[in-house]
Amino acid sequence: MKILQDSCRVLFVRVLCLIENLHNIYTIKLNTGHRMSRLTAGPHRCSGRVEVLHGRTWFTVCDADFDQQDAEVVCQELSCGIPVKVRGSAAFGRGEGQVWTEELQCRGNESEITLCPTSSSLKHSTCSHYNDVGLICSGHTGARLVNGPDSCSGQVELQYLSEWGTVCAVGWDMRAADVLCAQLGCGSAVAVVEVDWFGEGSGHIWADVFDCQGKDTHLSQCNISSWSRAACSHKHDAGVICNGSSVAFHEGRVRLSGGSECQGEVEIYFRQDWRRVLLDSWSLSEASVLCRQLGCGSVLNYRSSPSTTEHKHMCVTGFSCSGSEAHLGNCSSAQPVNCSSGEQLYITCSDPSSIRLVGSGGDCAGRLEVFHSGSWGTVCDDSWDIEDAQVVCRQLQCGVALNTHIPAWFGPGTGSIWLNEVECEGNETSLWNCRFQLCEEGECGHQEDVGVVCSEFKEIRLTEGCEGNLEVFYNGTWGNVCYNKMEMKLETADMVCRELNCGRGESLDSARARVESAPNWMDHVKCRKHDSNLLKCPSSPWGQNRCDNGDEVVHITCTEHWSLRLSGGEGSCSGRLEVYHNATWGSVCDDQWNIRNAQVVCRQLGCGSALSADRNVSSGPGERTIWLNRVKCRGDEIHLWDCHHSLKKHTDCSPAGVTCADISLKAQTLNCNTLISSS
Repeated sequence: MKILQDSCRVLFVRVLCLIENLHNIYTIKLNTGHRMSRLTAGPHRCSGRVEVLHGRTWFTVCDADFDQQDAEVVCQELSCGIPVKVRGSAAFGRGEGQVWTEELQCRGNESEITLCPTSSSLKHSTCSHYNDVGLICSGHTGARLVNGPDSCSGQVELQYLSEWGTVCAVGWDMRAADVLCAQLGCGSAVAVVEVDWFGEGSGHIWADVFDCQGKDTHLSQCNISSWSRAACSHKHDAGVICNGSSVAFHEGRVRLSGGSECQGEVEIYFRQDWRRVLLDSWSLSEASVLCRQLGCGSVLNYRSSPSTTEHKHMCVTGFSCSGSEAHLGNCSSAQPVNCSSGEQLYITCSDPSSIRLVGSGGDCAGRLEVFHSGSWGTVCDDSWDIEDAQVVCRQLQCGVALNTHIPAWFGPGTGSIWLNEVECEGNETSLWNCRFQLCEEGECGHQEDVGVVCSEFKEIRLTEGCEGNLEVFYNGTWGNVCYNKMEMKLETADMVCRELNCGRGESLDSARARVESAPNWMDHVKCRKHDSNLLKCPSSPWGQNRCDNGDEVVHITCTEHWSLRLSGGEGSCSGRLEVYHNATWGSVCDDQWNIRNAQVVCRQLGCGSALSADRNVSSGPGERTIWLNRVKCRGDEIHLWDCHHSLKKHTDCSPAGVTCADISLKAQTLNCNTLISSS
């Protein structure tokens, strides 16, 4: 009997051990499974508050310990594409339970969050759920155009995980189409078309609403403003034609016949044929877009065509434009109709060529470009002077010119260089009334592209990067914004900080003017919730306002605090690039450092164009902190913090440096340098 009892006891112990081992195996599998992170409380599974599983407990993550590389791992682990935006300060609500107290140090290439190194420094042990970090991932992992004659035209399809689906046209516009075309290597968008072009799709219909801003190069960089709940069927599948498609060889082009280059009967290449346009539903808005697309200036008049000849058997009608579009293809889709159903359109535009200023973020400053022979090109600075710039500002209704020529100040252009040896008297109403020569091939380079700043150009800044007095550039001078009777102070600070890419507003209060003799440009500013930037807020008339007591100007503090300098070189426009962050000057990692990044730095510091992007620059005495890593600029940004970057201490790379162009130019064009500088 005793032997039997001992045997049962041994068997029972073995069973308990087996159960414990199975439990441990299950726990290990749970803790090393695919989903070791998650996003909660967001509008969909690919955005929300970041939570990390440790043991059996989900922890929220402090926003100070989470950066772009950590975000890349989370989005990848969840099969949610790539990060669109990291949002701090409990943007998706405050979590419950415990806050993760270790700092994640992902490199960005890990397959899941558990493979990332961590630091146990507990430097952010005071974090609370008010600091819970949130993340928005792109969601989709692939994009394509199908059912067209080639890969650059067709129905829009996006892939989520392994499932492809069409896109509802309600959440799709020309800006999103432009980004998609660029992403697919198909150039820019010619048109967003309806379902009768490429037929109805099948399967799932994604209801994403893409809010692209025009500078994005990948759909993942666009905000997904919401997931639309509008009723949608495959009868509303979005289609896109890119200019890299055979469909777009002529599609959407316009021409005038029976007159001159900028006057005549309107024809548009529509669905593989040239067709006349009917006068009905045509307005000044559509006429303005047409003249702009032709490079023909502004509208003089439009009317019924004197010709009664029927143009084949089909015409086009139904254009609806706001008037600001660059191309009729950006307006609502037109429809083919029988030509006998209405009068045909005849239009007269003002000017056989157009001009524009680009690269500053406004219409009244930038690199000068002219429209000639069907495309935009730049102007060479040979013989360029202030009289030429005056004509440009007058033609664009931008006031008077503030500076002489600024070669490549707003970045070098691309494509053709159309004009050279421009010589204006200064009183002409159009640049085309001046003497000029067409630039011959090899005569000029894009490093000589002309830039112009006019008096009506307006820009804002904070005097210490992302903190300081709020100042406005107008009429060639930086001036103050008065604190008098300012309402919605925190909302206004938030708006300014977002506009400057400095995070959110922490405070807005009064301070003493930085320069006592500076003009007080704005007073009695009363921003409203729907205002998108400071310059759209109602205020007293611009001019010499009086701030109370002479020292009541606006001072704003944003959540991000950093500015730039070049040190260790010859002068202030070359050397090691340093960033001021957390009250400390640190360097920038030279990983992926290139000339586009350097171009942005030189522009921000008012040092002309970039000559070189220097790598492996020697560190200064005592300078060991490297603040920025993985900086990726397009080259046309105004500030370095407009570029993609990682803001975290690094120790495994060398400092980056920059050498900018003609430093003496800084003294000659002070107004322009002050315009671009952030400090």
